[in-house]
Amino acid sequence: MKLHHHRKTYDKAELIESTILSNPIAQFRSWYQDTLDSEILEANAMTLATASNDGKPSARIVLLKEFGENGFVFYTNYSSRKGKEIEENPQVELLFFWDILERQVRIEGRIEKLPKAVSEEYFYSRPIESQTGAIVSQQSTVIPSREFLEQKLADFKKEEIKMPDSWGGYLIIPFKIEFWQGRPSRLHDRILYTLEQNQWKIERLSP
Repeated sequence: MKLHHHRKTYDKAELIESTILSNPIAQFRSWYQDTLDSEILEANAMTLATASNDGKPSARIVLLKEFGENGFVFYTNYSSRKGKEIEENPQVELLFFWDILERQVRIEGRIEKLPKAVSEEYFYSRPIESQTGAIVSQQSTVIPSREFLEQKLADFKKEEIKMPDSWGGYLIIPFKIEFWQGRPSRLHDRILYTLEQNQWKIERLSP
């Protein structure tokens, strides 16, 4: 299948130095608010890219649960493939793509586990179904069938709910954040923030 003629014109907005914020977290917050005011269904869906210590990459969608000056937070199973790769190589990248707004954000950073108490607070705030799902599923392991998983869920006793030791949160501490705004003629706007000596340097990149 050739997609040579599958094209779109980008002309909804611009990203220029005279209007951007000096702090990329503040800029991200501004853009994220725009997503909440749009028709994007899951604005907090982001691609998480990891790599093993021998350089083999993998990527998947996870959900952003919190962000601020300290970084970006999500929760998962530490024993999953991504958890094992993070253990080997704590350098990761996040990618947000907000097609309705013709925007994307790339975040490069170092990742670390959140304190257990923070993970527990979030775990027990989740719906019971999400809590039991995290307990029953040994993420990324091979299982014989869908029925096997559903039977494990049916056999699980709700009074046994306890956050697994293999489940918890991660914090991505960014050192590069790039904002991309689609523009006409493929001359897109790309603004890169790089952390140098605790200060954010701002540069424009060629599209």
